[in-house]
Amino acid sequence: MTKYLYFEGKSGISGDMTVACLLDLGANREVLDKAMASLNLQGFDYCVERKSSYSISGLDFKVCLHHHEEQKEENYHHHHHEHRHLSDVYEIIEKADMSAKARNLAKDIFLIVAQAEAKAHGVPIEEVHFHEVGALDSIVDIISASVLLDDLAIDKVIVTGLNEGKGEIMCQHGRLPVPVPAVLNIAETYQIPLIPTENNTEMVTPTGIAIVAALNPQNSLPKAYKVLKTGVGLGKRDFGFANFLRTMIIEDVKDEDALYVLESNIDDCSPELLALAMEKIFQAGAYDVHFEPCYMKKNRPAYMLRLIVPADKLEAAEYAVFKYTTTIGLRKYPVERTCMKRKIVKIKLGFGEVEVKVSSYQDIVRVQPEYESVKKLSEASGKDFQFIYNAAQNEALKQEDKNNG
Repeated sequence: MTKYLYFEGKSGISGDMTVACLLDLGANREVLDKAMASLNLQGFDYCVERKSSYSISGLDFKVCLHHHEEQKEENYHHHHHEHRHLSDVYEIIEKADMSAKARNLAKDIFLIVAQAEAKAHGVPIEEVHFHEVGALDSIVDIISASVLLDDLAIDKVIVTGLNEGKGEIMCQHGRLPVPVPAVLNIAETYQIPLIPTENNTEMVTPTGIAIVAALNPQNSLPKAYKVLKTGVGLGKRDFGFANFLRTMIIEDVKDEDALYVLESNIDDCSPELLALAMEKIFQAGAYDVHFEPCYMKKNRPAYMLRLIVPADKLEAAEYAVFKYTTTIGLRKYPVERTCMKRKIVKIKLGFGEVEVKVSSYQDIVRVQPEYESVKKLSEASGKDFQFIYNAAQNEALKQEDKNNG
């Protein structure tokens, strides 16, 4: 079964809401505290409290800037040379006490925001001046979300849509339409669905949408799933109704009888590695694996790998394909199949025993001696392989005629 982290964005998303709901899901507060203590940034505190929004209970994550730091942050907004650039933020992240995976995620999130801001303002990415996102509280939000996501060991993420408001908001760039340009650029680049509402305010912040964009989310839920844990992070704005980000750790419920076909076109893999891949994919639980010659772009000779795998072995088979071939992507689709009834019978000949597969469908009967069994008896008895095969097949047919007679 596959586990996912599902972001249900009915109230949009922001950085502080994300941190709060991850803590509510059970992410380790000590891991967060350790990372925050290592930042060596003075002038802020943060607190986590259980509160409610219009009777909905959840966690509230709040970063409090000290007065001198607030003044310092104000200076960042008025003097361009004191604004934080991407390199400044990366330097802070590098010094933080966090895993390599969490560090890379935090960098990815900031890069996504920097690219969106650069596009919005028509400047090179290294010239982007972080405003809200470069402020201390948002640095805390992004690093906190990164270490908590890493602590939860989340690999697959689902975002079916983020509700967004309308109208305009005031920010450092003056009056901007909602969604603000940075949010819209991230939604476009990473194909994050936005769902318009009648709320006359911003519901999706650049920090919030950048966090989910960095997680490479899929946009649809499994057909059926079990909820393993729920987390609720409260928002700060009063929409006139409950404002909260709900996340769930879910596990898909697969039809154990379902089958999938997986395909991939491969043009840069050696024959030896492809042979090993077939062996490993079979070991992972695939029912059938084969290669078909094909031509890819630029007329390159290649092979299409195709395999059939049951639902409960799907993830293992996908892993084997990625591990033992050079492909970076797969196609998969569910299929149905019709099979003949099959059984293995042992046929006694005058000089030994052979296993035979008997397959039937309505009035159709087929018998096929098993290759390894015939080979083993041929080597043991010294008799010809084809002679044994034919003798076992004929005897099996006689027995089936007698049984059905």
